[in-house]
Formats: sequence, C-alpha cells, structure tokens
Amino acid sequence: MLTVKSIPAFNDNYIWLIHSPDKHCVVVDPGDATPVIKVLQEEELTLDAILVTHHHHDHIGGISELKRAFPHVNIVAPSAEPIPGVSQSVDDGDQVEIFGERFMVLSVPGHTAGHVAYVGDEKLFCGDTLFSGGCGRLFEGTPAQMYSSLQKIAALPDETEVYCAHEYTSSNIAFALVAEQDNPHLQRYREDVSRLRAQGISTIPSTLRQEKLINPFLRCDQASIKKSVADKAFDDSDLETFAALRRWKDEF
Repeated sequence: MLTVKSIPAFNDNYIWLIHSPDKHCVVVDPGDATPVIKVLQEEELTLDAILVTHHHHDHIGGISELKRAFPHVNIVAPSAEPIPGVSQSVDDGDQVEIFGERFMVLSVPGHTAGHVAYVGDEKLFCGDTLFSGGCGRLFEGTPAQMYSSLQKIAALPDETEVYCAHEYTSSNIAFALVAEQDNPHLQRYREDVSRLRAQGISTIPSTLRQEKLINPFLRCDQASIKKSVADKAFDDSDLETFAALRRWKDEF
C-alpha cells in the first residue's frame, strides 16, 4: 500500500503527496509549489511525477516552478485539458504506474470538459469531481456528463479511499442535511466532521462506502432525495433529480 500525505494549500485545497520508502514521491494537483517544495526539502524527497486532474489554476499553478526544481519530473495530465509542460497525456482507460502500483485513468467530465481521475491501490484521486458530501460545480460540462462521471466512480469498490482536492465537507454536509434531513448516517457523519474540524483535522480521505450513505449526489435514486427536489425538478428521473439537486446547491 502506498503512503499518502496531504499538503494544505490556499484556503482549502489539498495537494496529495504519494511517497515510496526510498524517498521518491508523486504529487497530485500542485496548485502552489511553495508548500510542496517545503515538504520535499524537509523530508528529503525526490519528485518523480506530477498527476493533474484538470486545468484550473488552483490545481496547476505550481507546475512550472516544480519543473524548474525537478527538470526530469514526468507531468501526467488529461489530453483534453490545456495544461502546460505535459510529458504524458492520458485518456480514459490509460494506466499510470506509481511505485509498482497501477493506476487507471477515468474520464470524469462535468466540472471541466476533460477532467480525469486516477484510481489504484484502493485510492481515488478525483480532483473536483466528487467531494465528501458533495460534487463539483458544472463549469464546462453538462448535468448528464457529471451524473455519468459520478456513477462511474460509484461503481468502484466500496473500500476505495476518496482523495478529493478540497476541504468542503462541513459546508457540503450542511446542504446534504437540508436535502435529506432524516438520514441517520448523515446525522452521525455531521457529528464526526464537526469534531474533526474543531480539532483542525482533515475529513479527507473519505471512502466510497461512506459517500454512498451520506452524499446526496450519489443518492439520486433514493425516494428521500427525489421528494426533496420534487418542486425543483422537471421529472423524477435519477438524472433530473441530480440536475435539480446541483442547481439547488449552486444557490444554497
């Protein structure tokens, strides 16, 4: 099993650092180089690769500086996204090897048009597609694309750890409790999250098992969610339930 460490950046971003026992590492979505370089120096790590999920600046802003510090770094990024300095373009179904573990590339459009996720070693690095208790805004994609992307993620094994890129859990839970106020799993999760955040502890990673119990965007087939959006949806299909839920969250 690979070791993963979070590097906090900006107000609520997580840059993920995956490291091997022999002092080599990979980082995911380095929006800022400064905290990454600090950790690499402190722990005497060599940066082998950068994995990118999508093109937003808070995910790629540190790439150029890291490339200068580590000229041989392999920059792995989705082929359909405008990302500078890419050395390995990837698409849905491609594989990336990280310290002996194979990671599959999943195309998960919705937040952006070419967004990808990386899954392997029972870990999912999903950028801004899935959050704990929520999902990304639809900046470039359609509700149908994002719904399909979330269904693709939901089909992964329940024990998969979800390494998303933001600490949005508390605000997501606040909305989820309005959308599904009688969900006992959600009520318990709110208590857990409140306790963790009060101590300054991250709520990430979550697991897909947990998300299927508490995340309204993965529960659009449930009668409780359909009832909550009934006055906002055009029909009661799972897709329209998702679309109505996302519109509601945008205004929440």
